[in-house]
Amino acid sequence: MAELTQKEQKELAARKAIDTLVEKGLIFSGMKIGLGTGSTALPAVKRLSEYIAEGKLKGIKAVATSFQTENACADWGVPVFSFRDRIINGKLDLAIDGADEIDEECNLIKGGGAALLREKIVAYNAKTFVIVADSSKAVKTLGTKFPLPVEIIPEAYIPVKKALEKTGAKVVLREGVKKCGPVITDNGNQIVDLLWEKPVNPKEYEDFINDITGVVETGFFTKNTPKAFIAKEDGSVEIRGF
Repeated sequence: MAELTQKEQKELAARKAIDTLVEKGLIFSGMKIGLGTGSTALPAVKRLSEYIAEGKLKGIKAVATSFQTENACADWGVPVFSFRDRIINGKLDLAIDGADEIDEECNLIKGGGAALLREKIVAYNAKTFVIVADSSKAVKTLGTKFPLPVEIIPEAYIPVKKALEKTGAKVVLREGVKKCGPVITDNGNQIVDLLWEKPVNPKEYEDFINDITGVVETGFFTKNTPKAFIAKEDGSVEIRGF
């Protein structure tokens, strides 16, 4: 049997997650659900939309973490609400998203798609948090292979960069693709990416980095431990947290 490609793994993880969560009653009619951003999260949104189209899920109230996800929901018939809407009231039953890295304790790096702020607002206000990922995202330690994104206020770039460099990280302002200049987030901010030579403690660094004046949010996710569906090249899916 041929090994699954990364794209196939992402689609497998997403499908397995949605099907399992529906089966276990964690996705249900009338629920409030946060929907993530990126190439692994969108197949999960697509699978959710299929349940809605088939009439198996009704009254779903989704909160999207980016313009990308809002557009996908519009295309696929998933009702989207603002986190500010009274019907959402700042709390979600479940959030499902991808990850750039997930360690053995299910700490995460997220923000490769520059949507980390909204993703964290959604993830940290959800009763249940679920991650879907391909095998390349499962690592022993965070921050030495995939850069940690940090969303910053543009005016604070220089002092924030200097403060972050004191941690021993290489700090790079993220540049746009097919656009001159830095990436601008959906919130009007900029992204710097941090890479360390040696592993760091993500739980400690999430708070430490967020305490730097001018930092909006860091891509370390350690405070709402997720359940995880990690697809493998052989077609199996590792399930954590159940």
